[in-house]
Amino acid sequence: MTELNQNQEKLREYRKQAEEFVAQMTIEEKCNQMLHTAIAVERLGIPQYNWWNEALHGVARAGVATVFPQAITMAASFDEEWIEKVADAIATEGRAKFNNQQKYQDYEIYKGLTFWSPNVNIFRDPRWGRGHETFGEDPYLTSRLGVRFIEGLQGHDENYLKSAACAKHFAVHSGPEDLRHEFNAEVSNVDLYETYLPAFRACVMEAKVEAVMGAYNRTNGIPCCGNQQLLQEILREKWGFEGHVVSDCWAIRDFYQGHGVVEGPVEAVAMAVNHGCDLNCGSLFLYLQEAVEKGLVSEEQIDHAVTHLLMSRIKLGLLGKKEKSLYDSISFLEVDSENMQKLNLKTALKSMVLLKNTNQLLPLDRTTIQTIGVIGPNANSRKALVGNYEGTASRYITVLEGIQDYLGDQVRVLFSEGCHLYKERLNGRGDKNDRLAEIKGICEHSDVIVCCMGLDAGLEGEQGDKSNQFASGDKPDLNLPGVQQEVLQIAVESKKPVILVLLSGSALAISYAEEKIPAILYGGYPGAQGGKAIAQILFGESCPEGKLPITFYRTTEELPEFTDYSMKNRTYRYMESEALYPFGYGLSYTRFILQKTKISSFEVTSEGILVETEVENVGAYDGAETVQVYIKVEQSGTPHAQLKGLCKVFLQKGEKKQVKIQLKEVDFGLYEEDGKKKVTKGNCRIYIGTSQPDLRSCCLREEKPEEFLVQVLESRIVEE
Repeated sequence: MTELNQNQEKLREYRKQAEEFVAQMTIEEKCNQMLHTAIAVERLGIPQYNWWNEALHGVARAGVATVFPQAITMAASFDEEWIEKVADAIATEGRAKFNNQQKYQDYEIYKGLTFWSPNVNIFRDPRWGRGHETFGEDPYLTSRLGVRFIEGLQGHDENYLKSAACAKHFAVHSGPEDLRHEFNAEVSNVDLYETYLPAFRACVMEAKVEAVMGAYNRTNGIPCCGNQQLLQEILREKWGFEGHVVSDCWAIRDFYQGHGVVEGPVEAVAMAVNHGCDLNCGSLFLYLQEAVEKGLVSEEQIDHAVTHLLMSRIKLGLLGKKEKSLYDSISFLEVDSENMQKLNLKTALKSMVLLKNTNQLLPLDRTTIQTIGVIGPNANSRKALVGNYEGTASRYITVLEGIQDYLGDQVRVLFSEGCHLYKERLNGRGDKNDRLAEIKGICEHSDVIVCCMGLDAGLEGEQGDKSNQFASGDKPDLNLPGVQQEVLQIAVESKKPVILVLLSGSALAISYAEEKIPAILYGGYPGAQGGKAIAQILFGESCPEGKLPITFYRTTEELPEFTDYSMKNRTYRYMESEALYPFGYGLSYTRFILQKTKISSFEVTSEGILVETEVENVGAYDGAETVQVYIKVEQSGTPHAQLKGLCKVFLQKGEKKQVKIQLKEVDFGLYEEDGKKKVTKGNCRIYIGTSQPDLRSCCLREEKPEEFLVQVLESRIVEE
């Protein structure tokens, strides 16, 4: 029996068990199973279960767990194998905590095995507060990392899921946060299929994700959690999704309170369930039984939904006929273990992006430094390490602490917070920029200055986060907030060597820093071990290897309207101006060259094209590089060259390795307005290198990708 047939047989077995449970349940019992706080049906041996749990970058909100770098920061690793390794570790901790919680009858929220992660929305606008929850702005990168994150969470056991992942928020969701409960995202079919859906499609069809969460907004007039096109026609019929659909939290209430598409709660729950929503994060499905009694929802539809939900619990080994699972024996001692801390540190190291390094200022030689100044609101901030949807670490290492620990007593470390993260003064009674004298004194007495600037999850995040200083969660612009820019200028004017360490989950307009500061390191939100990782990078113990999963723009003014969901002039694929720092860009302390690069064919056929190259580390440090393959379809109105292949390789100095990347026929296609993908007769260009082929990337890296012209001999529709 083939693996596919075995999986289908197992699904039939799970479905049969679930249907047997459903057949014995009353309508009230069934409706109660469709709330995220599912009550027990003791006579059938169905225990209570709370579906709501989070694991965006570690098990969240339920005590101590490893706090890995935020999702956008991990995405900078451009390393899909590593992403799966991290997700597997998260699932291990999830099982360890779950096993312990079950032992002591703790069944509350954030204590289950159904993780509402990953967020595979496209980070289309850098102002969006929740963008740091995503894997960035590119559909291909988001697809690859999303698939591997899900495979890590769910595991590869033939009988049981290690945990259940959830791809969210389906679909066309990426701000604005303050309008999400009423907003209608209008999008063309081309943008829908080319940009907003590919990652979800990959998560469903490749990774077999167990759950999909609907978004708050409307898409083309219909609320996403009750959307026939999205939840039925695309998700279940086109993609063959067999898991369950969950609403975003209290999103169904928005049907009448925000979107105004139905009269009240009974009609709202009927619209959601009839169009494919199985589980309600919230309490509105308490009206479901009334909807059935009024004939607005059939009991058969309820049965379908509850079957999906019970199947998920059976797959997790939480219900029904159970065989022994290795996951049941995962010990609580796996949580926050030494191995987890090592993995966390390595993840942070792999995710740092070196944006600038004039005259090789970095890495610093600590034997030549007597005093180092560390300045800035993010220098000693734990909050700037973790992003949102975070767990609780047993120890946080800030940038200041990382540098202090690394240098010990050998080098004097001077510190000033410098300024408030976003206010004009630190002391409520002080004048604007009330640490000027301290900053200038530190600069005067320091041999080198590290400025730690940026944001934290109090300035960018989800609407309604109590910690968020902006009511919406979105950024009003791309500028460094408060007086951070002025503090940077003071450091620059001191004429001492200055390094900017930027901690944020999104792009900032740092043109001044690009012009005036010799070295810039983008740390994202690097997790609980972030300060240790940054210190190791600054002093050359580790070599930076990250690439930007987002575009850094020069100004806010060049961005389209935030509420415009057209992809025109958005992200590297469609932008009309030159980036400050482009998607896919990142420097290293060592130097890699690509040689003997070739392709298997100059014609695009159903066999695709195999790309081969040899990567050699010709520099002075061991390090890792990402081979990136981009395709440009040379037709009028098509996107710029798009990422379609990548491979991360680690090389010791002097080492070389062969890299092979298989491009498929569909990689040369683009979606039409009818939602079908088409390869069009004509030319395409393949670019193979360590960055995009755009002029800005080539200028910054002082090298160009290899370029090959290939032909499509006839136009045809292609299936992915």
